[in-house]
Amino acid sequence: MPAPRRAPSAYSTPVPPSRQQLSQRSRLDSASSAANPDLPSISVSSNSSHASSLLSISPIVRAITVPPSPFLASSTPVPPTTKNAYPFGFGSDMDATSTPVYNSAERDTTASAQAELSQADRLRLWRHDALMQHQNQTAVFVGDTVLALTDDPNDAFWLAQVHYNTGHYARARQLLMRQDLNRSSSCRYLAALCLTRLSKWDEALATVGESNPFRNASEEAEVVSDGGIKLEASMCYLRGIIYSNQNNFEKAKECYMEALTVDVKCFEAFDELITNSLMSPAEEWKFLESLKFEDIPDGDLVKLLYSTKLNKYYNTARFFEAEHQLQTVYQLSESSDLLQSRAELFFVQCRFNKCMDLCEKVLKNDRFKFSIIPLYLACLHELEQKNKLFLLAHEMTENHPEEPVTWLTVGVYYLSIHKIAEARRFFSKASMMNPHFGAAWIGFAHTFAVEGEHEQAVSAYSTAARLFQGTHLPSMFLGMQHLQLHNFTLAEEYLDASYNICQTDPLLLNEMGVVLYHKNQLEEALEFFFKALKVAEDLDSDTKAWVPIKINLGHAFRQLRRWPEALQNFEEVLRISKHEPEVYSALGLVNLHLNRTDKAVMNFQEALSLAPNDPVAWDLLKRALEENSQAMLNF
Repeated sequence: MPAPRRAPSAYSTPVPPSRQQLSQRSRLDSASSAANPDLPSISVSSNSSHASSLLSISPIVRAITVPPSPFLASSTPVPPTTKNAYPFGFGSDMDATSTPVYNSAERDTTASAQAELSQADRLRLWRHDALMQHQNQTAVFVGDTVLALTDDPNDAFWLAQVHYNTGHYARARQLLMRQDLNRSSSCRYLAALCLTRLSKWDEALATVGESNPFRNASEEAEVVSDGGIKLEASMCYLRGIIYSNQNNFEKAKECYMEALTVDVKCFEAFDELITNSLMSPAEEWKFLESLKFEDIPDGDLVKLLYSTKLNKYYNTARFFEAEHQLQTVYQLSESSDLLQSRAELFFVQCRFNKCMDLCEKVLKNDRFKFSIIPLYLACLHELEQKNKLFLLAHEMTENHPEEPVTWLTVGVYYLSIHKIAEARRFFSKASMMNPHFGAAWIGFAHTFAVEGEHEQAVSAYSTAARLFQGTHLPSMFLGMQHLQLHNFTLAEEYLDASYNICQTDPLLLNEMGVVLYHKNQLEEALEFFFKALKVAEDLDSDTKAWVPIKINLGHAFRQLRRWPEALQNFEEVLRISKHEPEVYSALGLVNLHLNRTDKAVMNFQEALSLAPNDPVAWDLLKRALEENSQAMLNF
């Protein structure tokens, strides 16, 4: 059933199978059809850049004072929240904002000030200016020179930063080890970053520590904040990345939550929690309420922005409230993140055209905004926009072949043109590039489901369920697979597990009703079908999304021999969509039971006009004609 689906934002969030396939799958009297790829939001992996968490120095120095021996004499770590922003004191008087623009008088003053600087200070300015202008070889050359000249630990740290930014992670770590700089928290953080980029997860964890050593100290110390991200929070976030790559997702979740508790400005930790669905929808909102946004400037704005990124099945009223305030009070109606959140809501409501329009509006300004591309792919697949998928796949492969979402795009294109083997190959490539990319795993599983390879599909869905424990989708897909295999007990167990995470997905409620229908628990099945309809109405879903639920309601009423209710539901479906051959057959069967043989004949003929090779419709038409002839003879 093409019920609303949560889009990728987190884990990104897988997306639903195509409308036609879901409609076929939801029919109670027909075999389930396989699902198409769920394309969640893009997750941050070991390939993500973490360098942005470190503070930088402005290339313009108004007054520099170099401490005689800034190296920490004690090996006891000092809580980052109370330390100087720079690892060894250098640069404490620097302007930590963007490079200022001076008029001619100010330029003369600056030139005069630079003339009074020492040789080492002038070299430092040169090094940093080269780094800001991405002249990396110049920055390395000058950085080596100034380090040889001063042997200052601060210069070693910033040279290591240059090596890290140029992708020379082993070289940066070697420099930090050679200088014995691991007594500084900033240097340990940078060394651990280098190790993560080298995929040396155990060494990285040993460097950054298995737990936050500043937890108690930061509670007692007076917090001094300059408005930047606290290094303690960044270290907690990095610790979470390491645990995630060690498949210890519970510890990773704890670290991300601690990072946000230390500093709510650590957005990357928040993004990991949401896009990777490490928390259930209810947990997400509860945790958001526990964060201390009042401790930071513009805390209200940050809380509203975070609110729009949470699960769209839960607390939709809160989403609308946050969106309204961001649009009216903060004038952020054109914010790409806010537009993406609204697009995710449209996708949940099965309003795929509106969702696609918003995605294209965002991509018009930022053609390669990776976080929205999985959602855009889902809409293009639902609406069968094969040409747009083809063009996007070519653009992505030409410009970003190193990104997993590129090969996800190629996989979705091949899936849309029914080249399943090729689609599977590219989904597999995306998952190998980023083993924690939920969209790739779900798409990979769907390729097996399409071909009826249920055991392989179950294995792939199980991997997704293990990776993304806070989302109900993998468990729901597992239940669907077992339903197709007629393992109703296992199907019910998986669907119940999914229901414990999310009670507001119409597709899930519909599938639970289908299981009960097959177990001949018709009254209980009716309850779930009615509940699915109610939830779809509350979500303000597209009317066409209700079609499979109405069909299943009609079948349940038909089995209970409640003919008027069955007729009413089937007729409502035909008012919404007139291209449903199974519905015409079901309507004819009801009319046949009511001895309306002439209407039944017309219904079966309508069904055969849409599906000429349907053997069931042919048999029913033959039976209706015989009964109609007998009735005419008796008359």
